[in-house]
Amino acid sequence: MYKLFWALVSCLIIAFSFNSCTKINYTDNPSDVLEFSKDTLMFNFSNRVSAYDVKFQDEIPKKGEVLCKFAKFWFEELDVDNHFVKLHSDTEIIVKKMEMLPIECVVRGYFYGSLVNRYNSGEISLPDGTNTELASKLHMPIFDPTTKSEHDVPITKDDAIKQNLVTLDEFEWLSQKSIEIYNKMASIADTAGFILADLKLEFGKLDGNITLGDSIGPDEYRLWPKSSYSPGKIQEAFDKQLLRDWLTEHGYQKQFEDSRNGGQEPKAPAIPSEIIQKMTERYVAAYERTTGCSL
Repeated sequence: MYKLFWALVSCLIIAFSFNSCTKINYTDNPSDVLEFSKDTLMFNFSNRVSAYDVKFQDEIPKKGEVLCKFAKFWFEELDVDNHFVKLHSDTEIIVKKMEMLPIECVVRGYFYGSLVNRYNSGEISLPDGTNTELASKLHMPIFDPTTKSEHDVPITKDDAIKQNLVTLDEFEWLSQKSIEIYNKMASIADTAGFILADLKLEFGKLDGNITLGDSIGPDEYRLWPKSSYSPGKIQEAFDKQLLRDWLTEHGYQKQFEDSRNGGQEPKAPAIPSEIIQKMTERYVAAYERTTGCSL
């Protein structure tokens, strides 16, 4: 999902001024991050899309507005300190600047996605009795963090501490708080007729306190309709997974991997119009059903 970059901001090049803000050129991100004031940033959510760390030329109509308003909804709904200040426009929010922690906090509630391949290859173990049928619900949500890099790498508690990414106390706090947030969001999604399969969160430090940051929306989680959920198959996606599934089905994911292994940057294919339309419809439906608000 989004990978916002406060911890690296001092290393980035200031590109140009945009209205009263300073825009920072960060082309890997499907949103623009702008310096709004001495203490705040503006996130300008675009309709751009990326998948498997590949940026696409095609845009998804209304995606930026959905992500923006979802961010506002979740930051206001969750009972946790966060960096959200206010909605600035239909596609822009203002947030407080803070020093981001160099770890992405992933919570998984279902046996799906990269967890499947890592389990099958022996890279990760799961509690005895875990149902490993595709898309099965785990007994309890698990904290499965990654590094923050061009290609995120799963990381254990011991590795996170050895690499000085976080302290032991910080890791334990992030694990507990991330699972609490996942459970709260999963309950809200359930009421709206959805299953929240997994979730990625990012935190930073504001005035010495760990604070929820980044953005929260369909680029940061998998959302499945309860009406069509059935273990043992690929699930219907109301998030960016719809694009990932199309790429995998048509062999593009492997092409991307082969290109990188050969030292070349992958080239994004054109997204079919029917996939673009379906993504727009599902992004909007996910927002309206979850929040009870019209776009």
